[in-house]
Amino acid sequence: MRSVGFREQEGTLSCVAGFGSNAWDQLFGKPRPAELHKFREIRAGGRHAVSTPGDMLFHIRAQRMDLCFELEMQIMARLGASVTPVDEVQGFRYFDSRDLIGFVDGTENPKGQDAVDATLITGEDPAFAAGSYVIIQKYLHDLAAWNKLPVEKQEKVVGRTKLNDVELDDKVKPTYAHNSLTKIVKDGKEIKILRDNMAFGHAGQKEFGTYFIGYSRSPRTIEDMLQNMFVGKPPGNYDKLLDFSRAVTGNLFFVPSATFLENVKAN
Repeated sequence: MRSVGFREQEGTLSCVAGFGSNAWDQLFGKPRPAELHKFREIRAGGRHAVSTPGDMLFHIRAQRMDLCFELEMQIMARLGASVTPVDEVQGFRYFDSRDLIGFVDGTENPKGQDAVDATLITGEDPAFAAGSYVIIQKYLHDLAAWNKLPVEKQEKVVGRTKLNDVELDDKVKPTYAHNSLTKIVKDGKEIKILRDNMAFGHAGQKEFGTYFIGYSRSPRTIEDMLQNMFVGKPPGNYDKLLDFSRAVTGNLFFVPSATFLENVKAN
């Protein structure tokens, strides 16, 4: 990463490496992160949060696609025949950080120390301090059906205004709104995650949507969100965005700290 990033220092190249439950045992053995397990699928009505194969995740980001491509080439050359790619998605920033459905995505992301507190493990699992969990899902959108909805109905599904990205007042926001069901509160305090969702797509093939990437110090936070979305809170009061968006992948990975990886390399 340093070698590729040095070519364009303003490109802000970064790479996060995550490992699935099965791969962890093969690569690192014991001990293992306390909450690492296979992604748990959810079925409710016609809605399905699928669980799909995946042992390693490389989340590569930069201001320029050529940097991402070159780093991926270097990684794949190193891994060689040891791995088989099962999914490769090139995301892009869509206008002012909007999803393809037209709404700003990630407005409520924590900043600064709040982001650190939301994502990095501390004393709850000391052997893996500074690590994080990440859940990814690829959602395909039915934009033709979505765009037939009046903007007012779209706003009630999402829970925010479309043009200026203001959260709807609780007096008018439905309980099935996306941002209502994905708000997790414990002991009177909202538990935040860090989203790095990206739009992706191939317009000619009519395959496009949102690649959800959520980092958290515990996967339970995102799992609770998904339970509310797919099953409903209460059951049946599900996220109506799922009437227009379908999950086609689902994985849970643990992201060890750079220090952990350096120690593995040294040993």
